[in-house]
Amino acid sequence: MNYHKIILAVGGICLIATLVLIFNGNISIAGPLIIVFFVAIAIGFRGFTFLKGFSYSMMIFAAVTTALNFPNYFVEVKGFKLTTLITPLIQLIMFGMGTKMGLKDFAGVVKMPKAVFIGLTGHYTVMPLIGFALARAFNFPPEIAAGVVLIGSMPCGLASNVMSYLANANLALAITLTAVSTLLAPFLSPLWMKVLGGQFIEVNALAMMWDICKMVIVPIGAGLLFNHFFKRSKWLGKAMPLVSMFGIAFIIVIITAAGRNNLLTIGPALILCSLIHNSSGYLFGYWIGRLCALSERDSRTIAIEVGMQNGGLASGLAKEMGKAATLGLAPAVFGPLMNITGSILASYWHRKPPTDKNQKMKQQTSPELMIPET
Repeated sequence: MNYHKIILAVGGICLIATLVLIFNGNISIAGPLIIVFFVAIAIGFRGFTFLKGFSYSMMIFAAVTTALNFPNYFVEVKGFKLTTLITPLIQLIMFGMGTKMGLKDFAGVVKMPKAVFIGLTGHYTVMPLIGFALARAFNFPPEIAAGVVLIGSMPCGLASNVMSYLANANLALAITLTAVSTLLAPFLSPLWMKVLGGQFIEVNALAMMWDICKMVIVPIGAGLLFNHFFKRSKWLGKAMPLVSMFGIAFIIVIITAAGRNNLLTIGPALILCSLIHNSSGYLFGYWIGRLCALSERDSRTIAIEVGMQNGGLASGLAKEMGKAATLGLAPAVFGPLMNITGSILASYWHRKPPTDKNQKMKQQTSPELMIPET
């Protein structure tokens, strides 16, 4: 514990030094100190149970800060554009998701049809519409505004299952919502992008449908087949979460470096936009569940599933559309912030067990962590 406290103290010193340098106009010198600050915080958080869940997000911020200060290292290497790696990384992550899935993940559609319907309807209507309204309200440039709509039109975030588990929510419902929303993505995401995102940029819905199938449906299908024939390989189960976490971090770094100039100008507004979008999803999801007479556990689940989107997929689609540096900025900003807000909400609910009458809490098995969402 002392080791982690010392690391946190180092981080605090770096933060103070950074603020002093910025105040004196030495912003260029402050950059490396900010990187050290986030790395120190990420390591230090590992020593505290209630902060451990934020460690990965802090490493993401360290990576983003590195990309902002040294973008040339993350744009291309010897003529090879690193954005080319985004699609294969998304496919690899989705393959890993497929290896964790089975028919039982869709059983909730039959067992909990009301909750599944409410969750999917809220996720695929409210979030795109809020994204569109915020893009208009903040008056973002067209391609960045379309990126806000894009992230709002994505299926449920993969990390939402872990957040639901930590929040004493209905894990079975969370898994079902994630699985079903992902399979609906080739149809509903292009539809919303055409209707809403099309007011900012030209959108080819059919091309986007194929891109989602290529990045999601095919890899997940391959993962399901792998899982069926190899019966959940132990080495793969241990490797895929690490591969996924690295993949998401690398994608965010690439997009940050590519869109550095735009991000420095519009970054604070995107952060505020993300917090409003994310929080609105949590609030709507929870209270629509309560108004529809769902249990406390189910309402918590819907709140998390509505509020968290698959930022990795949004980043991949932005790259496929050739607009990673603009369309991809919102997913790159929204993803890490969703992790933080989701962790805070889950930690709050974890300390407050559901109090539904006549509802007995069942012991849940912790899901294997796929990835913190981006």
